[in-house]
Amino acid sequence: MGHLRWLTAGESHGPKLVATVEGIPSGLPLLAAHVDQHLARRQRGYGRGGRMKIETDRVEIAAGVRNGRTLGSPIAMILENKDHASWHGRMGAAPFAAPPEPLTRPRPGHADLAGGLKHDTRDLRDILERASARETAARTAVGAVARRLLSEVGVDVFAHVVSIGGVTATTAGRSHEEVREIARGSDLACADPTAEARMKEAIHAASHAGDTVGGVFEVVALGVPPGLGSHVHWDRKLDGRLAQALVSIHAVKAAEIGDGWAAATGRGSDVHDAIGWDAAAHGFVRPTNRAGGLEGGVTNGSPVICRAAMKPIATLRRALPSVDVVTKEPVDAAFERSDVCAVAAASVVGEAMVAITLCDAILEKFGGDSMVELLRNVRGYRAQIHAY
Repeated sequence: MGHLRWLTAGESHGPKLVATVEGIPSGLPLLAAHVDQHLARRQRGYGRGGRMKIETDRVEIAAGVRNGRTLGSPIAMILENKDHASWHGRMGAAPFAAPPEPLTRPRPGHADLAGGLKHDTRDLRDILERASARETAARTAVGAVARRLLSEVGVDVFAHVVSIGGVTATTAGRSHEEVREIARGSDLACADPTAEARMKEAIHAASHAGDTVGGVFEVVALGVPPGLGSHVHWDRKLDGRLAQALVSIHAVKAAEIGDGWAAATGRGSDVHDAIGWDAAAHGFVRPTNRAGGLEGGVTNGSPVICRAAMKPIATLRRALPSVDVVTKEPVDAAFERSDVCAVAAASVVGEAMVAITLCDAILEKFGGDSMVELLRNVRGYRAQIHAY
């Protein structure tokens, strides 16, 4: 499915993170600065932990780009883990001089115990290092490459935080462009300054209690052409692909498209978007967008709107009860450096995952080994849509 392939590799406290992207046509302008700006955004946000004071993510583009343009070959990107300097003798590929103390106290809500059972290891660091949300830095780098291609075809992806810790923001009366601008200037990626202040209070209270809070973010994609995805097979429906992409993000437990859950409580006449014709623009229009830009698994030309719900981070200073996997005795779960709230950071990762999914759908529909060919195909399709 699709024409974009990508992989990430690396552990949270290992030497480096690596991302490989295959399928980007030749001739796409791509600089490290295009990636670094989004890596920096992922590290910001009120409620982040001490790790963000250590890492200053900068990408090294190691392959697939020459003279600032993609070659059409796989793109390789490397991110250094600066915190690895404190983990010599405990993390790394070479044999250790002395066995490090195993981590045997699984944290509820993490992959520790389930992964330990799956891989038959009683040193749960073998699991948690890869399961860590540090991996999302590499995803953000991949998403930045996808954004560059989307921008060439007129698609813009942004996110904003809708709620944190029970505090809900409102963007009523604001255009998508206004929401984007305000959210980009916010510590919490929130477009409602009043709600943002209350969100910070909720994060502060949770921090003092040794606890964490989650929330909801919304991802919006503007300029998406109609016809991406497919109504034919379950695995090609774009709304399903977007939902899978969002729920794959660490700590995200639910996703919705458009009105999502709320649509289940209304009547059909109040849920579906009427269709009209704009003679001046020679195009179909919808006065509402309750479907979130997708009907039958296919984009309809309206903005694509997705939401994702992030649970509170599972690493708590006030540790939850657990069981030692070796002694089987009751213990408090292990605690490592943790954020109190990372919803704003997760919204940047959400942008990346939506951008990756839409980039894949663009390449799937329009193909092309070079950007010249891809853009020619896009122009031809837009002309076809205009003449419909």
